[in-house]
Amino acid sequence: MENIRLNVENALPFLSEAARESYLNSVKALSESLEKGTCAGKDYLGWLHLPSSLPGSLIDDIKQTAAVLRNDCDVVVVAGIGGSYLGARAVIEALNNSFAGLSGELKPALVFAGHNIGEDYLSELKDFLKGKKFGIINISKSGTTTETALAFRILKTLCEEQCGKDFARRNIVAVTDAVKGAARVMADDEGYKSFVIPDNVGGRFSVLTPVGLLPVAVAGYDIESFVKGAADMEKICGHDVPAEENPAAIYAATRNTLYAAGKKIEILVNFNPKLHYVMEWWKQLYGESEGKDNKGIFPAAVDFTTDLHSMGQWIQQGERTIFETVISVERSKHSLIVPSDEENLDGLNYLAGKHVDEVNKMAELGTRIAHVDGGVPNMHISMPEISEYYIGQLLYFFEKACALSGLMLGVNPFNQPGVENYKRNMFALLNKPGYEKEHEAITERLK
Repeated sequence: MENIRLNVENALPFLSEAARESYLNSVKALSESLEKGTCAGKDYLGWLHLPSSLPGSLIDDIKQTAAVLRNDCDVVVVAGIGGSYLGARAVIEALNNSFAGLSGELKPALVFAGHNIGEDYLSELKDFLKGKKFGIINISKSGTTTETALAFRILKTLCEEQCGKDFARRNIVAVTDAVKGAARVMADDEGYKSFVIPDNVGGRFSVLTPVGLLPVAVAGYDIESFVKGAADMEKICGHDVPAEENPAAIYAATRNTLYAAGKKIEILVNFNPKLHYVMEWWKQLYGESEGKDNKGIFPAAVDFTTDLHSMGQWIQQGERTIFETVISVERSKHSLIVPSDEENLDGLNYLAGKHVDEVNKMAELGTRIAHVDGGVPNMHISMPEISEYYIGQLLYFFEKACALSGLMLGVNPFNQPGVENYKRNMFALLNKPGYEKEHEAITERLK
């Protein structure tokens, strides 16, 4: 079986050998602390061996619940924000036919809510759901996250009014805390089917829990193959694998060495538009894990070749504070040949007879060469194909490397204290009960 591969050869010329060796040596001790649970954030390491330890009974339960939703519903709405939806969306968007949703081929269609506070978005979603049988997967550990709770309140009301309370009870599923929180209380009171988000797994590391697995199963994809890919990558990146052969350790060490050398921005690049939401998932994973204590590589992402026509100039000749990590997909799912044209007005007959993917691959190679020549260090991740198995490998690789990279940076990669600041201000501005003093202070400040 093939595996995803990491190549850092085009980053090494920008680094001193001594500096990189120093980081590779440090990652060995950090890997041990991660494995032994003695590192910062040790209470949130449940994801570390999750792929290899998921019980078959849980997988079966998820598949059975997905079958109910697939059978009963025209549409399933996944309500969640951040890690409670990005992992599932990354997997589903990568595997979906790009245009099946427009043709109505998907049953059930999966749509997402609870990841914004858009009145237009929610109004248009309600209009879309009118006359349809729809279910809801409500993903929230607390049940009080504003964006998700707001969307769920609206959707639950609509589902009960439109489909009846019995249908709603059967087709609303809660993915939440085991014993506490508003979503748990509601699930128990209403009799919803529910799944548990483990206490020791943070949201951005939760794609291999029911948070990600249930929506992926409802979309009709093979969650056992997805988990198998992650489990195989767990072994490949295991703490017993020497750092010099461990792709997660190499990635973490190389990006931190680049950071120490003044490369403050990492741009994750894909040349396959199906990976767009993998980029979005990755941005949250690394941004929320590393961006604290006034430290952290800034995670950015681009879709090439599209963004070469917008960001290409800056990447090629802008400030040299960046490095790139490029994800390549070796094999396309489809086969499409460029036709010949007698008049050749567009000048493309030199491409006639070639696969479109060959054109894309040469655009990728040409871009990588140009950017390295332009002073941009480049790491390369090669993915054999887009499938459940290899997406599982890719996501676990990034999770393990993120934990090591954050620890190497000297931060706790498993907390996110900074995200509470905007919430306090928002609650104060909305005059939420319990925030009276904050409301008074912020109102005075805004005068």
